[in-house]
Amino acid sequence: MKRLLIILMMASLTIPAFASGSVSSAQSLAKRILGGKSADVVFREMPEDGSETFCVSGENGQIIISGTTVPAMTMGLNWYLRHICGTEVSWNHFDKVVLPSKLPVPEQEFRSSARVEKRFFLNYCTFGYTLPWWGWKEWERLIDWMALNGINHPLAITGQESVWLKVWTDMGMSDQEVRSYFTGPAHLPWHRMQNIDKWQGPLPESWIENQEELQKKITARERELGMKPVLPAFSGHVPYELKLLHPDSDIRSLGQWAGFPDEYHCWFLDPMDPLYTEIQKRFLAEQERLYGTDHIYGIDLFNEVTPPSWEPEYLARVGRQVYESLHAADKDAVWLQMTWMFYYDRKDWTNERIEPYITSYPSDKSILLDYYCDYQEVWKMTSSFYGVPFIWCYLGNFGGNSMLRGDFSQVNERIENAFRNAGNNLVGLGSTLEGFDCNPFIYEFVFEKAWDYSQNITVDEYASHLAVLRSGGSIESVQAWTILLSKVLTASGHRSAFSRRPGPEMLKSSVEERNGYSNDDLGKALELLLAGSPSGPSARFDLVNFTRQWLVNIFDQFVFEYQDAIKTRDIDSMSRMRKVMEEIMSDIDRLLACEPSFLLGKWISDARKLGHNNSEKACYESNARNILTTWGDRASSLNDYASREWSGLAGEYYKTRWEMFFDEAEACVKEGREFDNKGYTEKICDYEKKWWEERIGSFCPKAKGNALSESRRIFAKYSVIRP
Repeated sequence: MKRLLIILMMASLTIPAFASGSVSSAQSLAKRILGGKSADVVFREMPEDGSETFCVSGENGQIIISGTTVPAMTMGLNWYLRHICGTEVSWNHFDKVVLPSKLPVPEQEFRSSARVEKRFFLNYCTFGYTLPWWGWKEWERLIDWMALNGINHPLAITGQESVWLKVWTDMGMSDQEVRSYFTGPAHLPWHRMQNIDKWQGPLPESWIENQEELQKKITARERELGMKPVLPAFSGHVPYELKLLHPDSDIRSLGQWAGFPDEYHCWFLDPMDPLYTEIQKRFLAEQERLYGTDHIYGIDLFNEVTPPSWEPEYLARVGRQVYESLHAADKDAVWLQMTWMFYYDRKDWTNERIEPYITSYPSDKSILLDYYCDYQEVWKMTSSFYGVPFIWCYLGNFGGNSMLRGDFSQVNERIENAFRNAGNNLVGLGSTLEGFDCNPFIYEFVFEKAWDYSQNITVDEYASHLAVLRSGGSIESVQAWTILLSKVLTASGHRSAFSRRPGPEMLKSSVEERNGYSNDDLGKALELLLAGSPSGPSARFDLVNFTRQWLVNIFDQFVFEYQDAIKTRDIDSMSRMRKVMEEIMSDIDRLLACEPSFLLGKWISDARKLGHNNSEKACYESNARNILTTWGDRASSLNDYASREWSGLAGEYYKTRWEMFFDEAEACVKEGREFDNKGYTEKICDYEKKWWEERIGSFCPKAKGNALSESRRIFAKYSVIRP
């Protein structure tokens, strides 16, 4: 025994002490991202000095990354990769991380501190437009990406149906009643936000079990990396069957939403009812048992629905009561809510109603998300939310629509202005995108703005930075990104006519007037990128994305001219343009097939993989098709809301609709009659419904073709073709 003790004591002199939890978590992430090269990176904890800080330096041939927290360490690693190695880590698990042959050792120490405590990420809708079919391999990479970007407050709403199944069955409902109350997987975010019930349900038991296990992994890894997952809580949304079990409780219909029939309406339990607090306690207790808690809960009472009363006194009481229900279940509870409704329903959500609602409970137990600051900063409309803590958020994308958007100058200016003028209750920055696969670099920029090293960055500097990260850093790529940031991405962007249901008067202005930028400028940037022969995952994505947008803009200009040809009954011009437009659609489909992010086949394949039998696979495929097309049934006002310019959709769904439109337009001109909009709409609605309800078929789930070659071919071909 004595000899063993001596050996152990000697060993302790030569072997470093075991890494702390923070260091080991950062080291594990580095190993996942860097592979064997992670051995050259050493993480160290820094003593806290009142600020969240990272430091990057070199020592004895190793890269030393120190930080006061795990998110600071991982942000430091990302700074090193981006600014020293010229390496970008995407949120896509299928994108390879391209590293230098040997990791360079920093010549000088670099230090930066966080400007805000909270960095929030995700949108409730993202769980329908991007995440519903994801498994652990996709989530693991996304969580690593979040950590690398310093995010510490991710929205974590996966797996809550497992909690609700337990709560509602314990309260007297049957398993079938509860699962029928849920929607299909891709529509669950709007069920959770009390907008729709039952659409494309019932939810299979296997889905609920799968998502429970996935959420356990998600929350465990997020906490391991120093994050505080934002979990859901009870908002008042209840099944209709609960009204039958508790007839004396104040349960009422929230009415129609987005044109859905009565059978899909949601039911709301007034927070003043004693049953509300009971359900809150039941839900949070079961959720904590399954997933733990960091005491931050997302509740949105009236998202795109009408409150039972608009009286300020009622709104103040209901706000206070919801907080009291949280506090009764968790004395450390903090209520996080989006302020989308204050913008969306501004005519009703006046300041006289907002102020009593958000100040009716302790401000230190509240976090507000200023959800859409790229368009409307609500803090400016509400005296900076009357002192209640808030997070400035960039949304940038609705429905996952394929479009170029990301005004760096505006985002930079608005964030800096918020730091100067919003007050001390500005506690964070966030991104609330509804769908991925759209301009990822702007979201990374937002999170860089959370650190003081980015305070004085210029557009030209960031263009050079992106040229290195995404395009190889050639002179041509720097010029291209300068054009993109200063002339193209400055516009708001619009959904293309190409991916919307065609009609004889769908475009009221030229493409340049609608987009706010010249397609020639986009073409010049594309030409420069192609000249630089970029390679790598980011370059592949950008080549496909920019070429797609350039070619879609040409298509849209043809649409604008085609509409005029219908009015003048110029059948020869219509026939000529139709031929070119159909060729453009085929070329768009072929181009999109080069990039995994733009594949309908992958979306459908991922959905079907989660089915445990053929029936479930077919249901998931139908649900996956539905949300990208009509969104709901024929009466829904959300048709094409989540449209994507993806291979498969472009070459089949969109192209077929355009061919139906061309047929009707040509017939009306040849027969000397007006366009039969009613009959045409009926036909195209029938096609759309059959496509998601009955059309079960395979599309390629893997990318094929070379993005650089395909972009060059298309650019050469269409540079000389105009309407």
